[in-house]
This record gives sequence, C-alpha cells and structure tokens, in this order.
Amino acid sequence: MPKIKPGHKITTIERHIMDRQADLPDATGALTSLLYDIALAGKLIASRTTRAGLADILGGTGQENIQGEEVKKLDVYAQKVIYQLNDHTGRLAAMGSEEEDEIIPIPDKYPTGKYVLLFDPLDGSSNIDFNVSVGTIFAIFKRKTESGPGTLEDVLQKGADIVAGGYMVYGSSTMFVYSTGDGVHGFTLDPSVGEFLLSHPNIRLPEKPKYYSANQGYQSRWTEGIQRYTRWLRGEEGADRSLSLRYIGSMIADIHRNLLGGGVFYYPSDSRAPTGKLRVLYEAIPMSFIIEQAGGYASTGRSPIRDLQPTELHQRTPLFVGNKDLVEKAEEFIAKYDKA
Repeated sequence: MPKIKPGHKITTIERHIMDRQADLPDATGALTSLLYDIALAGKLIASRTTRAGLADILGGTGQENIQGEEVKKLDVYAQKVIYQLNDHTGRLAAMGSEEEDEIIPIPDKYPTGKYVLLFDPLDGSSNIDFNVSVGTIFAIFKRKTESGPGTLEDVLQKGADIVAGGYMVYGSSTMFVYSTGDGVHGFTLDPSVGEFLLSHPNIRLPEKPKYYSANQGYQSRWTEGIQRYTRWLRGEEGADRSLSLRYIGSMIADIHRNLLGGGVFYYPSDSRAPTGKLRVLYEAIPMSFIIEQAGGYASTGRSPIRDLQPTELHQRTPLFVGNKDLVEKAEEFIAKYDKA
C-alpha cells in the first residue's frame, strides 16, 4: 500500500462516494449506498481469500455453473455475500450473475428500486487453488421498465448505458476500482482499520504502454489477423515499438496491471470459440467502461464494446481492451486480414 505522506488528506471510500453524490443535485443516495455495499462485499470476500486454505474454502463443490465450469467453494461464498447485501435494500429491480442461469429476482417481500446490478462474483476462480490474484467485477444500470419486478429488458443493456462499474482485485493487497462516469478512482484496503482508502485518484492509462496480455497457448487457433497483430506487438510486422508479454490468466488481474502500467489485453475468438469466450454483461462491459474512463478503448475487434447490444444473459464476445492506439491497431489487422 502506498505510504501516506505527512499532511496528506486521508479519503475513505465512503467519503469519496458521498462527495461525488454532492456534485449531483438530483441524487437520491441510492447509487451511493449501492456502491458502498459492493465495497463492503469486497471486504468480506477479501477476508476469505486471504485465509482460504485455513477456512477450508479452496477447491470445488462438485457442481457446475451455467457456463459448464466447476463451481469453487469461494465462488459460492462470494455469490452469497453480494446477493444477501443487496436483495432487501429497495435499490435494485433485479440482479444478474455469471453463476446463475436466469436473472436473480428481488424477493417479493422486499421493495424494488431503479437499478440493476450485474456481477461476476469471483473472476479467475480457476486460479484460487494456486494463490493467484482473483477479483469481483460489477456493472450498474438504471432499469428500463417503470416499476415492479425487474425483467430481462432491464438487464440486457449496452455498455453505453452503464451508470457505474468497477472491480475489486484480491492479491497482495485488496483494491477497489470504480467509476461513475467521471474518471477512475482506486482504493486500497487497509486491513488494520478495515477500510478502503483512496490510493490511486484519477487513474489514467500511461501514454507509453509496457505490456500485452494474451494466452498465446491458443495462438495456433487464432486467425491470421490476430497472429500478425501479436507479432506487431512484439516489434515485428513493421512495428515502431515492442511490448513485453505479461499474462496471469485471471482477466481482472491482467487488465488491472495494464490499467496502471499501460498496454493491451485481448482474448480473441478462435477456431474453437468463434463467438469469443468472455461474457458481455459480466466481464466485457464493466472492464471496458473502466478502461475507457481512464482514457483507453475497448473493442470486439471490429466495433466498440460499448455499442454491443446483448441479446442473451450469458452472451460471449471477443475482447480487446487497453491503450486506444493498441486496440485500434488490432482492428486494423482484423479488418485487413480476416473475413467478417
């Protein structure tokens, strides 16, 4: 965690969110409280990730989620925490989770609100057993319907309509990174006081990127455009730069590193996954929102992620996200060498 200099103003996440609310005269406080409850969920999840082996929550449950992936014990805990902190508050019309087949309704005994919350409770959970960084991703939208229980229409929204989004990454320290459309702000959890403190105000992608992140174990499945693009990133194909490969295998950790250090993360479609692998609603939209708020760009390889209209709850997409010029270069290679 960064050292706090003498005279430095200490800003908690609650204070920061409240200050942003004060700038909006029509704000009701519902979004502010929703964001703070998400941060609280992150604290609870972080308390388990840092002692996962001791708490006997490593390993699988023997079940599969809607994606056909083995459900980890910590996945189940993260899902439960986020749901239980948000099902009764009257702020949400519905929720959606990467772990659930259908939208998650608000119980009838509780009031519904004007927002919907979409989340991936534990991105990178296949790495839990190996002590690799994992995280939670979230996106918040205003509902489309007027009142009553939330519907699929409320959930299937473009990235351009997002109200707030962000993520928490659980690693050597726990960070909460979020935006409400006025830039990106990062907070580090101080475990000695149990509070997120502002450590990275107004994050911007560095102008000189350092890294590219991709699973080159799948390179043989990639199209010619993607393979040429990868060579360009390495300093070939007429490139005027050369980036270093860094790939953790947890998308949230890879994008977090590139947000702070500059670079591009990409997970293209390939011969085995022609529509891509990453989930539009739970991964691509919120992470793209953060990167774009920090001055970057996110694309399917042919068009902006923010313009993609989801038609299914668990729709997948290729994703290229990072410094704007690097992502635009990917679009150039794809347009030139790959058929639409």
